[in-house]
Order: sequence, then structure tokens, then C-alpha cells
Amino acid sequence: MQRGPGGPGRRAVERKAKDTKGTIKALFVYLRGYRAIFLLAAVMAVLGTVMQIFGPKITGQATTAIFEGVAAKMQGTGGIDFGRIWDMLLLLFYMYAAGTVIQAVQGLVLAKLSTDVVYRMRRDISSKINRMPLSYFEGHPTGETLSRITNDVDAVGSNLAQTITRAISTIATLIGILIMMLTISPLMAAVVVAVAPLSGVLMAMVFKRSQKYFTAQQALISDINTQVEESYGGHQVITAFGHTAKSLDVFDKTNADLYESAWKSQFMSGLMHPLMAFIGNVGYVVVVVLGSVLAAAGSLALGDILAFIQYSRNFTGPIGQLAQMSSQVQTTIAAAERVFEFLNAEEEVERDNLVPVGDVKGHVRFDRVAFGYDKDKPVIKGFTCDVKPGQTVAIVGHTGAGKTTMVKLLMRFYDVDDGAIYVDGEDVRNHRRQDLRRGFGMVLQDTWLFSGTIMENIRYGRLDATDEEVIEAARAAHADHFIRTLSGAYDMELNEEGDNISQGQRQLLTIARALLADNPIMILDEATSNVDTLTEHRIQRGMQQLMTGRTSFVIAHRLSTIRDADVILVMQDGNIVEQGSHETLLAMHGVYAELYNSQFDPVDEKMQVS
Repeated sequence: MQRGPGGPGRRAVERKAKDTKGTIKALFVYLRGYRAIFLLAAVMAVLGTVMQIFGPKITGQATTAIFEGVAAKMQGTGGIDFGRIWDMLLLLFYMYAAGTVIQAVQGLVLAKLSTDVVYRMRRDISSKINRMPLSYFEGHPTGETLSRITNDVDAVGSNLAQTITRAISTIATLIGILIMMLTISPLMAAVVVAVAPLSGVLMAMVFKRSQKYFTAQQALISDINTQVEESYGGHQVITAFGHTAKSLDVFDKTNADLYESAWKSQFMSGLMHPLMAFIGNVGYVVVVVLGSVLAAAGSLALGDILAFIQYSRNFTGPIGQLAQMSSQVQTTIAAAERVFEFLNAEEEVERDNLVPVGDVKGHVRFDRVAFGYDKDKPVIKGFTCDVKPGQTVAIVGHTGAGKTTMVKLLMRFYDVDDGAIYVDGEDVRNHRRQDLRRGFGMVLQDTWLFSGTIMENIRYGRLDATDEEVIEAARAAHADHFIRTLSGAYDMELNEEGDNISQGQRQLLTIARALLADNPIMILDEATSNVDTLTEHRIQRGMQQLMTGRTSFVIAHRLSTIRDADVILVMQDGNIVEQGSHETLLAMHGVYAELYNSQFDPVDEKMQVS
């Protein structure tokens, strides 16, 4: 999967459906709950088809009656029986009217079925997202996941119900027309049927060649969504680094691949109709010639010939409809395959006999913890640490040392490969993930706010909090002052990205949200990295007051913010190489001292130069 504006494009022609039969089977399994609706739609389709099929037969009988009446009148032996003909036409009108009503009801049933399928799929995907491990989202672009939820689900919902019922209607039409043709002339019916296998062979050939292009089309739409989402979200970075042209080139490449797969898929599916029309015309010519011979021999009445010609044309019509439906079928299969890939993705698995989480005291112990995102490349190696309740523990180290990974393991976003992590003496793997995470408050470097008011965003930390409690949390985070300067204050609406306020202000709101949650264990991962120094000092004072009596893990690169930590853990290559207080670690003149001094050496050099 391409990532970012500079990622490689991919060739559409290399895309193929992974498991067409399995996807079709999964679709029918998924639709088991809609058997009654499908049965009703199928019955409506068959009834509507029956009403239409008898039309040519009755029309032929009326034509024969008129022809015979005219002939009798010319011979002076009778005339046209207008009463009989009127009855036939009236019956024909009633049948066509009933067929129209039945088709309207069928359309209503299909609309209900289609919307239900889309609703259920989106609901299942939404529920699935909450059960997915963090590793899935770290390994898949946001645009791809969004494309599965939107484009692919829409493709399945809009095409599936219509395709199945149209297929039922088409098959019923073919069977009904065949029966009617046999009642008129078995010989001519055999001629028409003999042409049908050629249509099936051509359909199979085109379907096989075009499926890979339909699959590529759905996947490339996902790529387009990913690139648009990344380019939009990273617009400032792309512009700042001068990669606008490169980003456009990559987009144009993917768009060109999408164009290639789209026109090929549409061309292949469009090829069906002229092929079917050619075969139908050949059969039509044969039927006309043979019918004329039989009529001349007196074996068939004129009305029967006209009715049979109409049936023969209608017989090739449904075959052409099946050909046209092949594009819908292929789009549906390609989209459904991507939807089911997501729905069948591996979930977070909970063990049996889990222990309920009681009142969390905050005693955390890492016991020889080992972990790697890739099993062959460990990130954490034998990490051991004992954190007492109420302690503030700072974790520092070079980038890639494993600081954030330790937090992910603590909250069970990942499980350890070896060793164990204990909270209040119980292995975290013995608790349900959601129950365990309720004991943690978290503020990350990357802020997350949703579309809504500032009051609603802060209250997300504790939904039953009063307005006064929300405002108090904002004051503790030193966010109250800037909130009241905004238009609407706490009732100001934040947009979807929350970018109608500054990055520092967004961070203050997330800190206020964590403070409102009032969890016994607090995790701060570069929580003050996006605020100015003065605001940082204010936040530190407020955080220090609220972290009293709570176990807190602070990950920081700006070491000046963690001087007052009870314990500072210095990580290097997944291990603790040093631990102690700020003064103790400086006196050791080791890794911590090197890290700390490196943040002030440039300043000292400038002072010496000046």
C-alpha cells in the first residue's frame, strides 16, 4: 500500500479477485436474515414476469382472429369477431397493469432490502472497529478504511439486491418464454435454444477477463481516498517541503491507473451488449426464415409466427440483461470482498475467566518485559521496573528507545511477548482491555478533538460531569482563559479537525479532558510539546497538583519538564540503563546527563559567542 505523497503507484492490471466463490458464499451467509424479503421479491419478480410473458401469446391470438375474420369476410362466410378481440385486449390491459403494480411493489421491497443491507454493514463495521487491535490501524491508511466503509458498502448495498432479484426475474423470463415457444413450435424453439450456449460462452469469456479490472477499480478508489486524505491532512507539510508537484504526480499516476482499470472494465462489460445483439439478430433471421417456411406449409398461423418472433427477441433480451448485469455483479463482488476482508480481520481476543478490575490503587510493575512489533526485531528487552502508587515516573531516552511502546503495553494495545505487567499485583492480561483502560487517563502529543462544542469535547473525559466540573478542569489545565476569549466561549463549535483553534489550544483541551476523567493512573506522552514555555510551566503546576496521589507516567523529550519526577527511567535499546532522581542522574554523568546537557549546550555556545 502506498503511503504519503511520495509513495509508489500500482498497476491496475495486477489486481485480481482473491476468492470470488468465497465472497459470493459469504454474501449469501450474510443475507440469511433477509430470506423473507428475498422470497417476497422473488415471488414478485416471477409474478411480474408471468404477466409480461403471456402478452405476446394473447397478441398473437388477437392477430390471428383478425386475420381469420378478414379472410372469412372476403369469402363471404363470416366477419371479424370484435367482441372476442375486445375481450383479448382487455385481458392484455389487465395483465400489463397488474405487472406494473407488481413491479412497483417489487421496487419498494428492493429499496427496503438495499437500505437494510447498507445499514447493517455499516453498523457491523462500526462495531468491528471497536474490536480491532491498534496494529491494524497502524498498518492500514485511514483513507483505505474509510473507502471500505463508504464506497465499498454503497457498491454492495446498491447492486446486491437489484442484481439478485433481476437475476431471478431474468431466469423466470427465460423459462417462461421457452415454455411459450415450445407451445407454438418445438422446432423453432430448438433453433432459438441452440443459439443460447454461444451467448453463455461469450459471457463467461468476457466475465473472466474483466473481473480483475473491476477488482482493481475498487482498490484504486481506496488509494485515491487515501492520497486525498493524506494530502489534505498534510497540506502544510507538503507545501513547506516543496513536494506539491511530486504529490500531484503521484496522484496523477494513481488516477491514471484508475482511469485505465475503469475504462477497461466498462469496455469489457459494454462489449456484452453488441455481442448479444449480434447473436440475437442471427437467431432472429433464422426464426423468420423458418417461420415463413412453416407458415407457407400451413403448419403455423400468422399470429403464432408473430408471437414466436416476439418471444425469440425477448428470449435473447434476458440473456443480454444477464450480460449487462455482469458488470454490477463484478463490482459487487470486488466491493464485498474488501468489506468482508475488514469484517473478517483479526480482532483483539480476550481470554476466558478474566478477573474484574477493582478500585485501581496505581501499583504498576514491569517484570522482565520483552516485546517486538516484528517478532524477529525486539523493541523491549527484559524491561523491569516497580512503580509505587502515587509516584510520578518519567521515561526518557533517544527516539526509538521504546518509551511509547511501554505505554502501549501497559494499556494492552499490544500484549507482551515475554514477561508480564502487573497493576495492583494482577497481570494486565487477566483483565478485559476496556475495563483495564478505564483506570487510565491519557494525553498524547497528537491531539484528537471531534466536531462539537468545546464543552462537549472536554466532557468526553467523563460524560456525566456537570458544566461546573468541566470549567474547573479547564481552569486546572490553564485553558479557561483562552476559552473565554473565543467567540461563544465554551459553546464554540470546533470543526472536524479542530483546526479553528491553535495546536497549543487543542492540547490544552485534551489535557483538561484527561483531568476531568480523574483516573487513578495518568499517562502523558509529550503532553506539553505543542505549547509555549510559559503555558508549559502553568500546565506543569496544575498537573503536579492533580497528579498528587496518582501514579503518573510522563514521556518527555524536554527534560526540564520532568525534574520533579519521583523516578526517572532512562531507556536505551529497550532496556533501563539508568534510573533515579534528576539530581542523582546528573551526578552519574551518564546517558541522562548527556541528554539533559545536549538541550542546553547550544544556548551556552551562543552565550559564549556573544
